[in-house]
Amino acid sequence: MEFESKIISREISQLLWEREQTLATAESCTGGRIAEAIISVPGASKYFKGGIISYTNEIKERLLGVSHELLEEKTAVCEEVAIAMVKGACRALSTDFAIAATGFAGPTGGTKEIPIGTIWVACGSADRVKTFKVEEDHGRDINLAIATKKAMQIFLDFLRSEPEPIEEM
Repeated sequence: MEFESKIISREISQLLWEREQTLATAESCTGGRIAEAIISVPGASKYFKGGIISYTNEIKERLLGVSHELLEEKTAVCEEVAIAMVKGACRALSTDFAIAATGFAGPTGGTKEIPIGTIWVACGSADRVKTFKVEEDHGRDINLAIATKKAMQIFLDFLRSEPEPIEEM
């Protein structure tokens, strides 16, 4: 993992640790790379509960609760599915937050409407989700590295914008 990604992972770790909040991942095309980036920081077991690799639509539906109709109508590579994956991971793994990715990393799988290199990343909570669309094809490995790094950066930005939880007396 590159130096910049480790810094992002460490900042995420510190914020989640301090706030006593939890995180999960729901990954399709990234196949666990986001989870790997999260657990690169010692002590991640305090806030990272786990991840679901939902490489097929069946798993997106069954484990994450993504609507069959949505997948049929829009395909798995769309903003709405990425949002549903975040919400589904929060629900399935009982976490405060989740990070998700779904897309066509290549070298095959794209269409004219959704070309290779299109990857939707999303992060947030069951109530609020932020998304970003990666759109350039640089080859499978680079596409996946870009999506993973972008997902981590977007989640860090999301966390920084979230109000700190109120401590109960």
